[in-house]
Amino acid sequence: MVFLNTPLLLFVCSGLAVGSPFTRIISPQVQPVKRENTTRADTMLQLSSDEDFHFEILRALSVAPYQGSDIGEVLLAANQIAPGDFESFYSAFNDLANRVHNQAKAINPGRYPVSARNALFREATYYRMADFFLHGNWSDPRINSLWAKQFAAFDSAIALLPKPGERVVLQANGFKIPTIFFSSGVPGPRPTLLLCNGFDGSQEEMYHAVGEAALQRGINVITFEGPGQPTVRRQQGLGFIPEWEKVVSPVVDYASSRREVDASKIGLWGQSFGGYLAPRAAAFEHRLTAVIANDGLYSFGDAVFAQFGDDMAALYRSGDQATFNNIVSRLLKDPSTPTGTRWAIEQGMWSFKVTSPFEWVTEIEKYTLEGVVDNITAPVFVADAGGDIFFNGQAKILAEKLGNRATYHLFESVDGAGEHCSLGASVLSAQVTLDWFLDVISS
Repeated sequence: MVFLNTPLLLFVCSGLAVGSPFTRIISPQVQPVKRENTTRADTMLQLSSDEDFHFEILRALSVAPYQGSDIGEVLLAANQIAPGDFESFYSAFNDLANRVHNQAKAINPGRYPVSARNALFREATYYRMADFFLHGNWSDPRINSLWAKQFAAFDSAIALLPKPGERVVLQANGFKIPTIFFSSGVPGPRPTLLLCNGFDGSQEEMYHAVGEAALQRGINVITFEGPGQPTVRRQQGLGFIPEWEKVVSPVVDYASSRREVDASKIGLWGQSFGGYLAPRAAAFEHRLTAVIANDGLYSFGDAVFAQFGDDMAALYRSGDQATFNNIVSRLLKDPSTPTGTRWAIEQGMWSFKVTSPFEWVTEIEKYTLEGVVDNITAPVFVADAGGDIFFNGQAKILAEKLGNRATYHLFESVDGAGEHCSLGASVLSAQVTLDWFLDVISS
């Protein structure tokens, strides 16, 4: 998840001013945020001078340990991406996806099922990556065509698992919940993790992010998506809802109905923005044995406002929708606007299904655990990342509000785990977090 990593707009208040407050916007000479390569022990090699492209390229690499990508081909694609150029990001990963698609077609899955599965999983990842920065234009046909390709490749891959994944669509109150059940293959009712992604990620990605690691430990996995998330947004036209228990409770019902599942040992993992969604659901769904917030998020609105800058936040609070929307719209059209700012607003309006920046900001204020956090009864693993530039400080707030119900863990940059959600350290993250889950359910 990339996000607003620089103030949304710099107003006249210091020598950094780029325009007069609330009256005009002058094209700000703001370049995409850069992180330079250094030899410090806690600094990761940068994959792009564009900080947000670095993060998304790392995202593709981070699923390599669990069949989601291969390192060399991702680095080759990364070399074709121009900083700040969304189309070059699309082209690089679409070309890679097409090449891997052709590789997969050439493999006989009956004779070489593992090879075919590996290629199909990689193909699906790269089509998802190609889609990532396209949501500024809702009518772009690639939003659906790329998703259909990733969907088909992923389905072909999970059919080749030792225990094939099962897609099941659940009925909720007013919407449907796409899920995938993955059996650990261990006899008898087993502990089960429900995996929920966040602001921009899919349930398919969650298989590689932590699902396969859980299966290796004898834990069943159910991935799912709710309103605002990729498949539900596309197929049902629904934006995010703050009452995530309306999504989770039907999934718990479904999990409890399966003979492979020990209903007394069901955990919920929320990734990124899911670090709010999972605790929110747990405040109302008390059948959960444990909750994982990776990374912890107490107030989405506060996290976003912290990156707006004081003047833009004041403009929003004034209620001047026209000026707010005009400034943001002009900012989005300015090619010098940092990648993370452009993408976050475009993705935010798309995933929340709102048509103006002011409306989006109004919606995100609803996403807070204030007033409900005391209702959480399950133990919560609150992950934090030492170098998190998106939700900095939010995990600590959540842990403090939970008190002795929380296990707070800081993943550190010196271990290669300091990025948001410890991206790039999926093996270490799974080790620490899943070991905690196994300890909880065994006690």
